[in-house]
Amino acid sequence: MPQTRLANAKRLVVKVGSALVTNNGSGLDLAAIGDWARQIATLRQQGKEVVLVSSGAVACGVQRLGWGRRPKTVHEKQAAAAVGQAGLVEAYEAAFNKHGLHTAQILLTHDDLADRKRYLNARSTLTTLLELGVVPIINENDTVITDEIKFGDNDTLGALVANLIEADVLIILTDQTGLYTADPRKDPNATLIAEATAGDESLEAMAGGAGTGVGTGGMITKVIAAKRAARSGAHTAIASGREVDPIIRLAAGEAVGTLLVSQTPPLAARKQWLADHLQLAGRLLLDKGAVDALKSGKSLLPIGVIAVEGEFERGAAVACIDPDGKEIARGLSNYGSGEARLIARKSTAEIEGLLGYIDEPEIVHRDNLIALG
Repeated sequence: MPQTRLANAKRLVVKVGSALVTNNGSGLDLAAIGDWARQIATLRQQGKEVVLVSSGAVACGVQRLGWGRRPKTVHEKQAAAAVGQAGLVEAYEAAFNKHGLHTAQILLTHDDLADRKRYLNARSTLTTLLELGVVPIINENDTVITDEIKFGDNDTLGALVANLIEADVLIILTDQTGLYTADPRKDPNATLIAEATAGDESLEAMAGGAGTGVGTGGMITKVIAAKRAARSGAHTAIASGREVDPIIRLAAGEAVGTLLVSQTPPLAARKQWLADHLQLAGRLLLDKGAVDALKSGKSLLPIGVIAVEGEFERGAAVACIDPDGKEIARGLSNYGSGEARLIARKSTAEIEGLLGYIDEPEIVHRDNLIALG
């Protein structure tokens, strides 16, 4: 049997959905959690490093609190998450302990990955835990999040964690057998897609909307997550968590479910962080000359900036917009928005006279810039 390109993967992110963790909302599925722990322990013995991204905190909390429905208000959801998170971690620690492994709980919000310093802290912590042989269990910090700082679903979080630690593969376990050409629950002619290119736009049309009522993700979020993971060179496997040993088989290179292949050679870590930055602090509107300069790999100089939108500080991530209104790049600004407005349309030689000092000759240095498209 030909092996898939996952056979050589050394660092893996495994994401398990709410429907699997809570057996479709009926409470924590301890047998499933125990089974994933056994599979991950097997991978650890093979010298592979594994990070687990687990949904299920809210669903677990709902069950523990005896509620018959998923909460609708933010404060109810956050209360359920706080209760459920404790149960979730307890279950994982007990399951991995049977195999002589320790787990570590890491709760993230979008702010943690949107801030350069916290991004690097999260990365070094995860790397250290993996070196220590610990299995990090990651979830979104539902207890404190607001809409502005949420990832939206753990598929997105799984992809960003894959970027963060430069994983070779993202494995998304779900209650579906993989990605189909149409919804198999509605279309009898739907066929399973064994392999495709991550980021192929036709996949998003096939993926449709959300699936079960237990979590917030559907197949569409998984397809988009694969596109994100591919930016740092990670392949994505979407498979049923109810298969026999899906994690072990995928890591061994067996074809299970759908494999979405990354065509992208891994980007440098700093540029990767920019490429996958979901929340931008502002926008720089550029003239055609600046657009041409960026496309040829040069830095962005103040003279090419027509206008500055938003309020941001030095070091913030900003979008670079061409005259047609299209985002063509994003980067870290060397100047805050107020200063950027003062030096826009001015030559580099004029910066010191306008500001009284000069931090950098360019608004965005090419090393802190990534072209999109």
